[in-house]
Amino acid sequence: MSNNLKKKYLLPACICLLVIVGFSIYYLTSSLSSEDKTVYVYIDADDDVDSVLTKLSNVGNRPSITAFSMLVRHSNYGKNVRTGRYAIEPGEGAFTVFRHLKNGMQTPVRLTIPSVRTMDRLAAELSRKLMADSADFYAALTDEAQLKELGFDTITVPALFVPNTYDVYWNVSVDKFLERMKKEYEAYWNDERKDKARHVGLTPIQVATLASIIDEETANDAEKPMIAGMYINRLNIRNAEYPEGMPLQADPTIKFAWKEFSLKRIYHKLLAIDSPYNTYRYAGLPPGPIRVASVAGIDAVLNHKQHNYIYMCAKEDFSGTHNFAASYDEHMVNARRYAKALNERGIK
Repeated sequence: MSNNLKKKYLLPACICLLVIVGFSIYYLTSSLSSEDKTVYVYIDADDDVDSVLTKLSNVGNRPSITAFSMLVRHSNYGKNVRTGRYAIEPGEGAFTVFRHLKNGMQTPVRLTIPSVRTMDRLAAELSRKLMADSADFYAALTDEAQLKELGFDTITVPALFVPNTYDVYWNVSVDKFLERMKKEYEAYWNDERKDKARHVGLTPIQVATLASIIDEETANDAEKPMIAGMYINRLNIRNAEYPEGMPLQADPTIKFAWKEFSLKRIYHKLLAIDSPYNTYRYAGLPPGPIRVASVAGIDAVLNHKQHNYIYMCAKEDFSGTHNFAASYDEHMVNARRYAKALNERGIK
C-alpha cells in the first residue's frame, strides 16, 4: 500500500479514535449524578453489580452509567462489591464514583444516639440509620455474655450510651459499634466527671440511673439541676423514720416497673408492684437506668443545685416544671393544688 493510501485511511482512523477517546473521557468525567446536591447510595450485603447499577441509575445520567458499566466490565469489582454509604457529589464523574465504590471509600453517617426508654426501641432507631438489622442490635443488647465484656449487663446497658452525635460508618457491624460506644463512654467519663460523681457518692452508672429519672420528670433542662439536688438530698437522708434512707418515690420508676409509659397519674394501687424499680417501696436508686440518660440529665446530677428541698410536685399550670418543698405539709399543699388541676381537666 502506498504512503498516500496509508495517509488516506490513517487520518480518518485517527480522527475516529480521537472522537472515541474524547467521548470516553467526557462520559467518564462528566457528572454522574443528575442532581444538583449530594446524593447517597447505600450498598448492602445483598447487592451485586446489577443492583448497584440499578441504584446508580436511580440518581445518575444514562451516559455516565454506561461509562460506569464499562469500568465494571474491565475490573474485578463484580467479585468484590463493598458495602457502605457512598456520597455522590455534583460534578463527580463515573470514574471518581467507580474508584470510591471499588475501594470502599464511603462517607460516615452522623449518628445521634437517641434518648429512648427501652432497648428494643434503641435497636429500632439504630437500624434506621445503620445497615445492621434491628434484631441483630437487640440480640446484642440483651446478651449478658457480650455485655459483660463491655462492663455492663442487660439492666445497666442504657448507661453505656452517651447521646451525643458520632461519625459512624453505615456498614459498621453490631460488635464494632458496641466497641465504639464503649470507647466513647470511656472518653466521656474522664477524670473530671468521675471526680464529680465520687463527690456526689455515685458511680458513673448510678449517675446515669439518676439522670434517667430526672429526664423522665421534666424536659426542662434548666430545672434538672434543681430536681437532681432534691433526689440527692433524699439519697443522703438517714434518720429514725428512714434508717435505710428515704425512698426516692419517683413516679417515672413506677411507670417503668409497669412498662406503662403513657400513665398520666400514679394512683396508690400502682405502688403495690413488687419490683426493684418501685422507688416507693425500696430505698435508694433502682438497679439501672430507666432510659438512655441525656447529657443534660447527667450534667444536672454532676452539677446539682444545693438546697434543702426533699419534695416536689408538678406545677398546676402544666408548664412541665415543679413546686419544691422542704416539709411534707408544704408538699401536700402543692400536691392538692396539682390534683385539683388534673381533676378539672378530666385527666385520669
